[in-house]
Order: sequence, then C-alpha cells, then structure tokens
Amino acid sequence: MSTQVKSTLSQIPTGVWVLGFVSMLMDVSSEMIHSLLPLFMVTILGTGAFAVGLIEGLAESTALIIKVFSGTLSDYLGKRKGLALFGYTLGALTKPLFALASTAGVVLTARLMDRVGKGVRGAPRDALIADIAPAHVRGAAFGLRQSLDTVGAFLGPLLAVGLMLLWANDFRRVFWVAVIPGLMAVSLLAVGVHEPNHHPVSTRNNPIRRENLKRLGASYWWVVAIGAVFTLARFSEAFLVLRAQQGGIPIALVPLVMVAMNLVYATSAYPFGKLSDRMSHTKLLALGLVVLIAADLILAMNDHWGVVLAGVALWGVHMGMTQGLLATMVADTAPADLRGSAYGLFNLMSGLAMLVASMLAGLLWDRFGASFTFYAGAVFSAIALVGLAWSINRSDG
Repeated sequence: MSTQVKSTLSQIPTGVWVLGFVSMLMDVSSEMIHSLLPLFMVTILGTGAFAVGLIEGLAESTALIIKVFSGTLSDYLGKRKGLALFGYTLGALTKPLFALASTAGVVLTARLMDRVGKGVRGAPRDALIADIAPAHVRGAAFGLRQSLDTVGAFLGPLLAVGLMLLWANDFRRVFWVAVIPGLMAVSLLAVGVHEPNHHPVSTRNNPIRRENLKRLGASYWWVVAIGAVFTLARFSEAFLVLRAQQGGIPIALVPLVMVAMNLVYATSAYPFGKLSDRMSHTKLLALGLVVLIAADLILAMNDHWGVVLAGVALWGVHMGMTQGLLATMVADTAPADLRGSAYGLFNLMSGLAMLVASMLAGLLWDRFGASFTFYAGAVFSAIALVGLAWSINRSDG
C-alpha cells in the first residue's frame, strides 16, 4: 500500500506541490486570525452571534462570488498564475487591518477585502491545478492540495494558541504576526509556479456567453446544485469556536478546536481524494452527509469539551471527504477551456448558500441557543441526504 501511495504521489507534478505549500502558508496566516476572530468580536468588540454569522457569511460568500469573475477572466486571458498571485497578495496585505480594528465595521471591511483576495485567487488556482495534473491522478492532486492547505489551517490556530499564552491573550499582537506567513506565500507563488503551455486561442470570446454556458452541460450543473446544498447544510466554522467557548475552555485554548478539526481534515483529504478516483462520487458525497449529520447531533448534545471535540473531529472528516471531491467533480464535468468559469459559477452558488446558512445560524443561535442551531443543521443535512439518495437511485435505475 505504501509503495502504491508513493507511486501516486510521484506522479503529481511539482507545480501542484508548490501550490499546496502556497495554500498552506496563506492558511497559517489566515487561520491565526480566523480562529481568534469570533472571540475577539464577542469579548473585545462586544458583538453578538448574529453579527458574527453575518460578517462570516458576507465574507465567505464574497470570496466565492468573486471567483466567478476571476475564473471567467482566467479563461478569457488563457492565463491563471497572474490572477492567483494578485489574489494572494491582496490577502496578505489586508492582515494588518485586523490588528488595527476597533469596531465590527472595520472587521467586516478587513474580512471582505481578505475574502476578495481569496475569491480572486481561488478559481484560477483550481483551474491551474486541473491544467497541470494528469487526469488519472486529478483526484489525488486536489486531495494533496487540500491536505497541505489544511495543514496550514491547523498550524495557524496552534501558533495562535502559543502566542496567546505567551502574550496574555493579546489578540492584536497575534494578528500582526499573521502578516509574515502571508507574505511568504506570495513570494513562493511568484518564483515557484510556472504557467503550463495552453493551446493557442486565435480569438478571445466571453466564456460566459450563452453558447459556452450550454457547453457546460447537465452533469456540471448537477454538481453546482449539489455544492450549494452542501454549503447550506454546513454553516460557518466560527460557530464551532463559539460552541467551544461555551464549555468554559480558556480563551487562549479555544483555537485548539480548529486545530483538531483541521488536523482531521488534513489527514483525511488526500486519502479520500485518492479514493474518489476509484469510487462513485455521489455515494462518497452521501457518506459525507451522514458524517455531517453525526457531527451536528453530537455538537447539539452539550458543550462539554470532550463532546465538542468529538463533533469537531467528525466535522473535519466530512470536510476531508467532500471538499476536494467537489473540486474534482467540477474539473471532470467542465470543458478544459471553461474550467475557470466553471469553478467561478460553482462558487457563486456556494457563496450565496454560505451567506444564507451563516446568517440563519447566527439568528437561531441568538434566539434559540447553540443546541437548536446544530439540530437545525442536522435536519437540513438529512433533507440533503434524502435528495442525494433519490438521485443515486434514479441514476442506478
């Protein structure tokens, strides 16, 4: 088995590995801030759960919606790296705003600008991976990139915990340190990734013209619909942080919740990505929903740290099972010259769903409490699972 894994990894191009490490460094930078941001808003700025949900929903949906335009532009230009580099640079340069924030409005501005950077880079980067990776290891390539990205997502909170303990819960000093890995990510992308040669395009046209949208086909639009439903069923991870705080965990240690989730996510993304190259994608998505339902039910039970940790770990397994898989499904169902637009449109629908889900979760949290919020998530996930099971039976029939 180990020989087979090494063989698969050796077939993944160097550019994919570099993009993975770029994602890892930027996630270290981002998660140092994001793992503390809900607590910073609630304890320092005095905001409520609805405000947290609104800001998180607007920020994440902005990132996903922006991907439409960056993905389409990358198809129009036939180039990916320049847009990805601009997006990573913007993300790195917005980090100081968090350290300077004195109101929720400044936090919202910083989050929106940061997520614009993420939106600009996301679709071109994913399309670049699809361009670089051979089709027979594409699932493994996306899984590897996701795993490295998620390594950063647990190293960031871990570093935040250490610095919070060292500096007596000084949020702002931690936010300043987060600038450094962001700049490192930009430098690595600039020198370490080379754009692959594309087939020459004699005339450029608008990738989102009606005839091009028709070329995407029913299979692609089905993936778009599934991605939106999954996002509705899984609201912002900021609520995992707030749930941990309710159990009485010291503020400096709360980011360990995100460390645990992202550690599970990182270790599971590549194996599940590799599995997706051999298993029915729809059935693997259904299993991912089952895991999400279990996570929601456990998190709804009570706020004891052990219970919260178990729910968070299952949340990470769900992410590892589904996120790279959905990216692979987009690549498999979209024409090569429209992949940027395909990722952009996919993320547009997911972005709108994220906004609705996070606002609703914050509203339910403020009015009915944390348990009700997670029970509602489990119900929506169950509805999504029923719809997915129906589609599986229909396709098998």
